[in-house]
Amino acid sequence: MLLEGKKGLVLNVVNKNSIGWAIAEAAAAHGAQVGVGAQNDRMLEGVNKLIGDNSAFTPFVVDFTDDGQLEALAEQVKKVYGKVDFVVHSAAYANREDLAGRFIETSRDGFATALDISAFSLVALCRVLEPVMNDGGSVTALSYLGSTRAAGNYNVMGVAKAALESAVRYLAQDLGGRDIRVNTLSPGPINTVAARGVKDLGKMIEHVQEKGFLASPFGQAEVGGSAVYLMSDLSKGVTGQIIFIDNGYNVAAL
Repeated sequence: MLLEGKKGLVLNVVNKNSIGWAIAEAAAAHGAQVGVGAQNDRMLEGVNKLIGDNSAFTPFVVDFTDDGQLEALAEQVKKVYGKVDFVVHSAAYANREDLAGRFIETSRDGFATALDISAFSLVALCRVLEPVMNDGGSVTALSYLGSTRAAGNYNVMGVAKAALESAVRYLAQDLGGRDIRVNTLSPGPINTVAARGVKDLGKMIEHVQEKGFLASPFGQAEVGGSAVYLMSDLSKGVTGQIIFIDNGYNVAAL
């Protein structure tokens, strides 16, 4: 198993359809001990149901907008695991009204909210967890093609994902001295709770599947497989990169 003996975190998970949960399940299937995050106590109930009695998982609670909770997370991780080998950042948010209208109408507060939760939270998370990460570890973020293309109904989230991808490169530079790799997974559109905030999600999924090169559909499981690669020692020497899981859509001439 590729992650035998490794310990890490997947932060955060909403429900069984979350990409974060697919990554957590894939990591556990490959032998890892996985800390699964919930945003608050209400969301923790759902995470606990997903975990059940599986000893491979441990629940954590953290709100990325609260520095105190981030610091508390680091202390709790230290108590539970000592040190961890991988961290997966699976968090993004923008106000619905800032996704539904024209990008030019994005509010100042909405812009700040999207950038804070979707991009800066990765920086803050790495800062507090750096002391409890093992040398040679891995940090993985989740992005989308809307970071470099003007995707319909994505608006300010595209700007936030562009900032996230840039932050990944700078974090790769900062953490490279300890051989900690920092990379991005960029799945195509997948039906999740978070994605449903994007108007016409179903049409986007159909379009990407039609224009991509591979016949079989991609989804949460395929993202989980790519995440295992980045969390494992197979990806040594790979950092600051974006791996697309979209059947080749991102390179297709449409």
